[in-house]
Amino acid sequence: MNKPVGIAIAGLGGYAVHEDALARGITRLEAAGHLVHNYYDPAQKFQRFAGTDASRLAQLNAAAEDPDVQVVIALRGSYGMSRLLPYIDYRKMADSGKLFVGYSDFTAFQTALMKATGRISFAGPMMCDDFIRDDPVDYTLTQFWDCLRGPTHAVQGGAEGNPVLDVQGKLWGGNLAMLAHVVGTPYFANFDNGILFLEDIGEHPYKVERMMLQLLHAGVLDGQQAILLGDFGGYRLSDADNGYNFDEMLAFLRERLPIPILTGLPFGHIKTRCTLPFGATAHLQSAGSNFTLTLSNYPTLA
Repeated sequence: MNKPVGIAIAGLGGYAVHEDALARGITRLEAAGHLVHNYYDPAQKFQRFAGTDASRLAQLNAAAEDPDVQVVIALRGSYGMSRLLPYIDYRKMADSGKLFVGYSDFTAFQTALMKATGRISFAGPMMCDDFIRDDPVDYTLTQFWDCLRGPTHAVQGGAEGNPVLDVQGKLWGGNLAMLAHVVGTPYFANFDNGILFLEDIGEHPYKVERMMLQLLHAGVLDGQQAILLGDFGGYRLSDADNGYNFDEMLAFLRERLPIPILTGLPFGHIKTRCTLPFGATAHLQSAGSNFTLTLSNYPTLA
């Protein structure tokens, strides 16, 4: 039987829109035997955030200091991490030994933590809405627990048109807009010979292309072994696009970028989401229409 886990919830970006659903999610985790410490207080929400900047930073610090906590899960993404980056004690976060988990806006914390300390964190589910759904997604939650328990982890994916390849490198990435946001700042971390995974939501194909070209021109993509694309939905085309859609943009990137690009990674703002350790050793094997990403050498639950 798996041991109960001490879980802290920290509101670092947006607030919980459905407070009753959050309470239900906490109850579910407790019913599974886990000890939940919720540092988010709905009464403290501020504007679009889960509290003032000082309050959200305090939630993060309290979660990191809690001796009964092994895993810190972000309440949700949206926006807000950018405001906190200069004030986070990254060494304190790394030395806490906690496993920090989130995605989307949380990408900024992950890259900043890696840059400052080399500490691996996890691109994975957040309380809202992965743990509060009326119908929790087995794949998403199984991926989460399997990855954190380790010692290795595997993700299957694929799509037609992917190249055949077998490469190894450090896995890194996350939300494309957030990575582009921190390029050229003290909070940006990438790896030589890395395997880059990306996702985004609501970004038109031309904006995705523009951000990818920004990474290219900034030298970020130099020497990367492969790029894995997750979900990029939520945008709307118009008549002005005149046939320019995601597939056309992808074809252009595959011509322009000197790096294999694979699609079909089950990651992003979708219900069925894998969990990925930012900084783990990765082995990517693609047979074309399907691939396996095997991950190792990352911190796990004791």
